[in-house]
Amino acid sequence: MFDSLTRRFETVFASLRGKGRLSEKDIDAALREVRLALLEADVNVRVVKDLLARVKDRALGEDVSRSLTPGQQVIRVVHEELVTTLGGEAVPLRKTAPPLTILMVGLQGSGKTTTAGKLALMLKNQGSRPMLVAADLQRPAAIDQLETLGGRIDVPVFTDRKAKPARLVKSALKEAMRLARDVVIVDTAGRLQIDDQLMRELDDVRKSADPAEILLVVDAMTGQDAVNVASGFQDRVGLTGVILSKLDGDARGGAAISVREVTGAPVKFAGIGEGLQDLEAFHPARMASRILGMGDVMTLIEKAEATFDEADAEKAARKLQKGDFTLEDFLEQFQTMKRMGPVKDILAMLPGSGSLIREKDVDDRDLRRVEAIIQSMTPEERRNPKIIGGSRKRRIASGSGARPQDVNRLLKQFADAQKMMKMLAGGKGTPSLQGLLSAQRGKR
Repeated sequence: MFDSLTRRFETVFASLRGKGRLSEKDIDAALREVRLALLEADVNVRVVKDLLARVKDRALGEDVSRSLTPGQQVIRVVHEELVTTLGGEAVPLRKTAPPLTILMVGLQGSGKTTTAGKLALMLKNQGSRPMLVAADLQRPAAIDQLETLGGRIDVPVFTDRKAKPARLVKSALKEAMRLARDVVIVDTAGRLQIDDQLMRELDDVRKSADPAEILLVVDAMTGQDAVNVASGFQDRVGLTGVILSKLDGDARGGAAISVREVTGAPVKFAGIGEGLQDLEAFHPARMASRILGMGDVMTLIEKAEATFDEADAEKAARKLQKGDFTLEDFLEQFQTMKRMGPVKDILAMLPGSGSLIREKDVDDRDLRRVEAIIQSMTPEERRNPKIIGGSRKRRIASGSGARPQDVNRLLKQFADAQKMMKMLAGGKGTPSLQGLLSAQRGKR
């Protein structure tokens, strides 16, 4: 996400870091590049103007001019002001007497129905008992889609294809009380903010639901148009928050950076993938760090904590300490790591990794190739790779769609890693997963 914008910022910051002192001319030149980067990312013009005005006022102040590292101070100021533009702090869902009613609104095709399912799963995993309401009666397929999603995450879906949306919502709230459901998520029909008839219908639904939350689902790839959509919905029905969908796509950043400052509605969640688990709380400070190429270690830690089983992690650590980590153990840890998401996204959360990822051309295909080769081995071969001779290598290569030389490289790299693990047990070194991946890229 935000790849082109991040690259532009990295270039600007690199030029600032190399200067011992910054003149007003230096700052103006840097901010001119920042302005171009933001406008190319389709950020709202007024938002760009206000953001850069705040940055310049602070950059020319004493806190920068008296600093030993003025370039780094300017970077810090840009980061802090971008955090302010994005909303300052994470804003959670409101707490109300159950059921907490959430109205999902937005344009057709914004990912609203899928996002409703993602939100239901997130809240269920946090201990809530959600119920989904299929109130999109304009598009019958939306009802089928929501029922399918509900079935996948084991969350009940209420609908009535013959009722009016407002009456349907009233019935759904009664059913939620009967079933002791503490969260009701209402998926409404997609509509244009300028369609008076459909907006009046949405207002009727709002009055019937009396929701604590009205969340606008915005496609992050729509750029500045998202601001116009959000402003229209804010004026007609009021918004308590925004969910950015498809943030993992070719998002230029305009919607994410603009929508909070223009509408006043905080961004509460972000969709970061196609899977139902790919929804995360929106943290302005973390998002600003990602945009500026500074990584996002806190989100990486949270993903790891949610993915890795503590007992399994301790078991793997003990094996590493003893130096007897096998290919079977590696495959198990590898499959667990895959649940955290694409490797490129994971590595991007490490500070300073952006340029390295682009240089090394990190690709999930490399990981899949490693996995396929190991899965083509027998359990005995995984535990004791030394028994793998020529015929076994040909069989493994054939079964994994690789070449015998790919198998050779993996085995050699793993043997080297095992030696390093034994050194680690003696406090002399540390193994490298990078070697296993680079081995598979080889000279393809």
